Amino acid sequence: MVAVKYYDLELAVEFASSEGFDTSAYVCPVTGKTYFVSSEMKEEELEDNPDDLETSDRYLAVPTKKELELGKPLVLSFIEDELPGDLDRVRDFFRKRGAYARFKDLLDIRDAREKWYKYEEAATRTALRLWCEENGLELSFEEAGPA
Repeated sequence: MVAVKYYDLELAVEFASSEGFDTSAYVCPVTGKTYFVSSEMKEEELEDNPDDLETSDRYLAVPTKKELELGKPLVLSFIEDELPGDLDRVRDFFRKRGAYARFKDLLDIRDAREKWYKYEEAATRTALRLWCEENGLELSFEEAGPA
């Protein structure tokens, strides 16, 4: 089983989840390497990508946060667990644009931003680990990050 670095996969999910851009990310199940594609990227930024990246079934498309249920469902779960008195208010946030900004403002008012970040990180780790298991990959938590 090939290992994929947690940092690389988390970055790929963030990239694939970018709103307002045509973006996607892939993982090679043979090497564990991640690849990024965007209509906004310059040709030289795409040079290291395999030619058949978007057309071959040899690469795994990295899911978005929405596909991993790390968006609104996670926020509502957190509110149910940690701030149940604000549940209706937060549900109302998601009926209009700017929901996450209002959610973060509420976290600041309730002094719960750090709690949210820990909750979100734990949920992200679990979701990525499960996705890797479902796709025959091992999630590696070794030190990684930008060079």
